[in-house]
Amino acid sequence: MNIQLFIDYIKYYLSSSNGKGHGVHSPFVFDFITNVLNNKKHYYTYDQVEALRQKLAEDRTTIEVEDLGAGSKHSSTNTRTIGSIARNAAKPPKFGKLLFRMVNQYQPATILEVGTSLGITTFYLASANRSANVVTLEGAEGIAKKAVQHFDQLDLQNVRLVLGNFDTTLPKVLAAMDQLDFVFLDGNHRLAPTLNYFNQVLPRMSTQSIIVVDDIYWSAEMKEAWRQIKSHNSVMLSIDLFSIGILFFNPSFKVRQDFAIRF
Repeated sequence: MNIQLFIDYIKYYLSSSNGKGHGVHSPFVFDFITNVLNNKKHYYTYDQVEALRQKLAEDRTTIEVEDLGAGSKHSSTNTRTIGSIARNAAKPPKFGKLLFRMVNQYQPATILEVGTSLGITTFYLASANRSANVVTLEGAEGIAKKAVQHFDQLDLQNVRLVLGNFDTTLPKVLAAMDQLDFVFLDGNHRLAPTLNYFNQVLPRMSTQSIIVVDDIYWSAEMKEAWRQIKSHNSVMLSIDLFSIGILFFNPSFKVRQDFAIRF
C-alpha cells in the first residue's frame, strides 16, 4: 500500500461506521449490512472459483497485455505471467464473494461487467444468478482468450465476452440492451473514461439498478471520479467500502444519503 493510499484508508476508517449496522437509520442499508455485507454463509461456488484462482496464481505462463487504461501498479511491462494477473488484477476473494452475495440477494436479470480480466469476478457475478444475461467487456486479447477458457471450465452458460477497446465496444453493447440491472465498472481507472462509462450506462438504469465502481481510491483521478459519480442527482444512495463504491437509484429512499462502512 503506497503512502497516499494508506492516508486515504486512515481517513476512511476514522469516518466510517463499524459495519455492524449500529446507528444506521436507513432500513435498506441496515438490511444490506445484515444480509449481504455480513452474510457468513458459505456457498459452494466459492470453492469452485477459489480453486481456479489458486491454480492461476501459480501459473507462470506469460502473455502480452495491451493496457488501454491507466496501466498496472504492479508491472511496468506488457509481458506478464498469468499468476501475476491473478494475484494483482482480480478482486480479492472477500470482494468477489461480496459481489456474489449482492447478485444472489437482488437477482438482477441483466449484468454488465466492464473489465473481465481472467474471469474470476465474472464467475462470481454470473454464478449467483445463472438465469441472468451477463455481458463482460475485455480490451486485452490474450487475457480475454484465457477468460473464455475459464468460463468453459466452470460451465458458465450465461456469459458473453466482448473483446475490444471499451470506447468502441461499450456503445455497441448498450445499444442492444434496454435495461441494466447490475453494472460493475472495473476498467481504465482514469477520470474521464470512468465518468464516460458511468454516463453511458446511466440511461439504462432502473429504480432498482445497482452500479459498483471498483478501486475508488486507486488514484487521485479515481477519487475524483467517485466524488462526481456519487454526487450525480440520479444517485439516491452511495456506499463506500474503500475498495469499491456502490450506487443505488431508488427514489423511494426519498432522502439522498452517503455511507462509508468498514468491511
